[in-house]
Amino acid sequence: MRKDNRFTDSIEKYISRYELLSHNGFYLVALSGGPDSVALLLTLKALGYRVDAVHCNFHLRGAESDRDESFCVELCKQYQIPLHRIHFDTMAYAELHHQSIEMAARELRYRYFEQLRKDIQADAICVAHHRDDQVETVLLNLIRGTGLRGLTGMRPKNGRIIRPFLGVSHQDILDYLLHLNQSYVIDSTNLERDAQRNQLRLDIIPLMENINPEVKANIARAANILAEVQNFSDQQIDSIIHSCLVGDSYKFSAIRNSGHGKLILWHILYNKGFNRQQIEEINACFETNRHWLSDKYVACLENDTLSVVDKDKWQMVFPAMRIPECGTYCYSVMGKDFMRLRLKEVAADTLVIDKHPQFAFVDAAKVHFPLTLRPVKQGDRFVPFGMKGSKLISDFMKDLKLPMIDRKQQLVVVDNRNTLLWVVGRRVDNRVAVGSKTQKAIIMEQI
Repeated sequence: MRKDNRFTDSIEKYISRYELLSHNGFYLVALSGGPDSVALLLTLKALGYRVDAVHCNFHLRGAESDRDESFCVELCKQYQIPLHRIHFDTMAYAELHHQSIEMAARELRYRYFEQLRKDIQADAICVAHHRDDQVETVLLNLIRGTGLRGLTGMRPKNGRIIRPFLGVSHQDILDYLLHLNQSYVIDSTNLERDAQRNQLRLDIIPLMENINPEVKANIARAANILAEVQNFSDQQIDSIIHSCLVGDSYKFSAIRNSGHGKLILWHILYNKGFNRQQIEEINACFETNRHWLSDKYVACLENDTLSVVDKDKWQMVFPAMRIPECGTYCYSVMGKDFMRLRLKEVAADTLVIDKHPQFAFVDAAKVHFPLTLRPVKQGDRFVPFGMKGSKLISDFMKDLKLPMIDRKQQLVVVDNRNTLLWVVGRRVDNRVAVGSKTQKAIIMEQI
């Protein structure tokens, strides 16, 4: 292998252009035994990069799968490249997780790659996607229905995944291997027309090439241009989103008034599993106290505030807990510690008032044990400290502009006469607060 080979030179320039690899780094190369991955492994070695190879046997093609593995073993022995191997029962995994075979294999492969990368302290994982793969990806996204991001296809670098071959065609790779007189294996399933990608490769793209022989190069070039547009768009949208932030939430009117509301909502919500219809509903919504669910998140819209919270947190079921006497209590929600509550009785003349909201000071004579720590119920009322009239706790929390998730998780302490003593962490009830006639006080502390 000559380092001045035109093919390796083009790869080296591509790596340099996108700052993909460092000669001081250490990289894993995904090796299937097919022409693309074989060429990638040998090219990176020829360019002087430190590489290990990794091969996955998915046991999907019988003897052919074992043949591929044996080929990879011999190839790595020939070039003295360390090889890591793993075997998967892909069919069983796909059935267990209700996934397609293709999706299961992808998930197993990349999960293992990342774990191995960490174990051997490699910097990244190099995969052999090339320009033809890029064209197929863009066309598949277009057929399935995509936005701008889908039309940009795969990127040269995505986290720890590196694609040094995106700038060259499959034919360029075959020519390089022919120049080296290097053998490889062929995956027979690539010739079957049951997969959408194969149908594109075998039928659709050749028809497009009849119209314009340069169609693949043109589509790849368009994807690169659109990627630059996407990067610019992302920067502008990120700037607008930052201006809409209020703590961990977003000011909804600012999103709407930006003139790009739907686009901004898409940017915030799509990667959290919300679909196009939900995002359109949120964009068109003028109501308050509404929420939408994705698989893992909840989007809450209320009082001109859009919040996105974990679904598990949203769906927590808060039980009631009995407090028979003073002491320290652990309050658990769904088997996990949520908070601790400490109650201590002291003489009034030794009492030092701490105004931090985690404390509540009540007159012991006005408190009747056992107490109960529980979530707020509809219709709960109390007299906020410093006021004379009662107020619904729901209205009290709205006045504080608490997010919906905080209101759902708000706890109160009541005594055995159902007198509300404390909206935990917020305000004590004025009817039981310590006063000039208090002789003994109970300190309640959220810890």
